[in-house]
Amino acid sequence: MTDAATPSQTDASTEPATGHLTGFRSKEYRAYVLGSLLLVYIFNFIDRTIINILTEPIKASFGVEDWQMGLLGGPAFAILYTFLGIPIARLSERVNRVAIIALAVGFWSLMTVLCGFATTFLILFLFRIGVSVGEAGCTPPAQSLIADYFKPSSRATAVSIYALGVPLGGMFAAIFGGFVAGNLDGPQVAAAFEAWGWTWAANVLDWSQIEGWRIAFIVVGIPGLLLSLTVWLTVREPPRGYSDPPEMQRKPDEARTSFLQVMGILLRKPTYVHVVIGATVASFIGYGVGQFTTSFLIRTHGLTIQQAALLFGIILGVMAAIGVFMSGWLSDRWAKRYPTSLSWLPALGMGLSVPFYAIGYSVDNLWLAMPPLMIAAMIHYFYLGPMYAISGGVVDSRMRATAVALTLFVVNLLGYGLGPPTIGALSTALKSVALSGADLGLTLDACRNLGTLAEEAFAACRNADAKGLQWSIIIFNCLYAWAALHYLLAGKTLQRDMLHKTA
Repeated sequence: MTDAATPSQTDASTEPATGHLTGFRSKEYRAYVLGSLLLVYIFNFIDRTIINILTEPIKASFGVEDWQMGLLGGPAFAILYTFLGIPIARLSERVNRVAIIALAVGFWSLMTVLCGFATTFLILFLFRIGVSVGEAGCTPPAQSLIADYFKPSSRATAVSIYALGVPLGGMFAAIFGGFVAGNLDGPQVAAAFEAWGWTWAANVLDWSQIEGWRIAFIVVGIPGLLLSLTVWLTVREPPRGYSDPPEMQRKPDEARTSFLQVMGILLRKPTYVHVVIGATVASFIGYGVGQFTTSFLIRTHGLTIQQAALLFGIILGVMAAIGVFMSGWLSDRWAKRYPTSLSWLPALGMGLSVPFYAIGYSVDNLWLAMPPLMIAAMIHYFYLGPMYAISGGVVDSRMRATAVALTLFVVNLLGYGLGPPTIGALSTALKSVALSGADLGLTLDACRNLGTLAEEAFAACRNADAKGLQWSIIIFNCLYAWAALHYLLAGKTLQRDMLHKTA
């Protein structure tokens, strides 16, 4: 690629005064950079959400309950991820952003590989924390790069394309994670090594004791190590604020803003506050339900892990990706005619998703359930692209990475951190209620050893496990109406608070 260079280089061949009209570098190279950042974000979400697909085999392997898997899927990842995001964002406003991203990809990919070698639930929990440390260095610098590469009138589309990493990452995690967990285990890997003549590899471990979920972690983690090197070698670092309008270009002698100053500016922007609240509620629901959707398909509809993962990943993942892209694409094109489309479009999508989700998760027939679930998955994701566009659009280039990091801090700490354990606890509680109603004297402990139970007790445990999770998911999805309300309220001050107009 002719535009490739070391990240430390910048190009000022085009006058910054025209950057807001052209963007940085050529159209083809901008597409390459955006594609590279999208790939980074896809791997970010593959490594982040692979745990959702592997919930059932990990739960069986370590003998834990839904509430414990909720801790593994939520707080294990969310706490350090959110707290490190802000200092990394502040760092990315001073040093090379491409280097930060490349280093982050390499570190979280290594931690994902190590998850496959965890010998206890606690060790797996610690490696998941390691994944979160690496992934904290992804989105704030990436959003800052996108804003400097793309002119204001194209940013909503660009950030929505980047945000496709969320559903596409979840989709690929489902496809590859489900396939590997369902089709590969230690003995099969050892046999493959023997067939290839790799006797040294076949003798490294006792492959007879290696479960499929461990292989899945290793398989999805290794490619990220190569991606890290590719980003470092081929993506340029643009001048900061290059694509901002001339009146917003940062002056050489302009003082840096402190973290408290940035926070003060953002808190005085009602648009930003409402969008963050709405996105946090949506994240709380989405991460919580996403942790257990594959489990729901297995428990309620009797699918195998591979079937459930493919259905969740391909069908629902593709629909979610369509929704993410459409939100930004439509917002950019409707900006002149409908200046508040960044607000009411996601509000409409999330509000309408509530009845579709309720129907989809309630009906017993899987194929009757899929159409409303597909519609809901598409329209509820209308919120994601506008979340990034507004977070970066209410401040100038000096504060953009910090503004995005603050958004992610709240969204992930409360949404990701609390969503999975809350729905897991609710599922366990409703399972307990269902068991008490069965009048068989069953308890949660008794249901952990299904192989020792009589047929009636076995069926009761399985039914309680399925119903507890099903009603937890239905209850959670009703909260999208709350998130929709905040996006709608953001529209009242959107035009006043946005600095870079999309027109």
